[in-house]
Amino acid sequence: MLIGEVARRSGVSARMLRHYESLGLVRPSGRTGSGYREYSAEDIRRIFHVESLRSLGLSLREIGRALDDDGFVPSELIGDLVLRTRERIAAETELLTRLSRIDAADPSDWEDVLQVVALLQALGSKSADTRQRAALSSDDAVPVEALVEAALRETDPVVAGTLRWALARSGDGGPALLVKALGSPTAAVRERAVRSLAELPGDEAAAYLRDALAHPDDAVRGCAALALGARGESEAVPTLMDMIVEGRNDTDAADALSVLAGDTATADRIAAGLVERLADDSADPRARGRLTQALGGVQGTTASAALVELEQDGDRAVALTATYLRRLRA
Repeated sequence: MLIGEVARRSGVSARMLRHYESLGLVRPSGRTGSGYREYSAEDIRRIFHVESLRSLGLSLREIGRALDDDGFVPSELIGDLVLRTRERIAAETELLTRLSRIDAADPSDWEDVLQVVALLQALGSKSADTRQRAALSSDDAVPVEALVEAALRETDPVVAGTLRWALARSGDGGPALLVKALGSPTAAVRERAVRSLAELPGDEAAAYLRDALAHPDDAVRGCAALALGARGESEAVPTLMDMIVEGRNDTDAADALSVLAGDTATADRIAAGLVERLADDSADPRARGRLTQALGGVQGTTASAALVELEQDGDRAVALTATYLRRLRA
């Protein structure tokens, strides 16, 4: 088969076939009487082998080695190809993300583009000071997606606080992006997400925080409950009580309950809930002590009556705490 027909049937150009011949990859087995290249069935099979290996990303030099070296073991080369491909995909994904961030900023000219690029680079800097300055100067130049991404990876507490502040000023889009991160397999990312969500204003963020009260992660539930307590949301009460029993941020949880107990009816409900937890036989002494202290921060007759009764408690520490708190209230 002559080179033109081989090119037509294989889809490999005649120029590329000549290049393969010059490299020694595919040499036509014969020549016609007129001196034209003539490819055998075996030559054509080798062409398809070359093209198959090229489709995997092998260089022509690697292909020649793979086809001609009988002792060649493909596993090492394939492993290297996998690594190189992953690195290329990561680089392309990073570029696509950056382009998407710039597009979302809706730049009006190249100066705007350069400003967004500079801020995105600064947010990804290894220097905490640089990241801090970028967060402070983000304004509307950085899209909310980039701020969320930066907040979720930030480890410096000061910079993290500034990023949360910037997110709170960024407008719409932040809550929905942050709530997705609550499903992250990484605990630190989940905690950063809920902390950021807790500082966002508005009904949407509050609704997501209420949903987070049922999250399987204790840290997420606790942060959501404290944030909702600060907003006056009584739905946080059961989780806040759980935190006191379990000793997780129990002081903050007790303070939140005290704030929520702003009216007589709510104060009595909270006091009744604390008393119920105190009566639970499974509660350990330390948990009962924390519950008693929390009860002291709740105003109203129900809490006062419970403290009087607790002065006779069989646990001396609880009884002494109740006596001290009752006297403070008096």
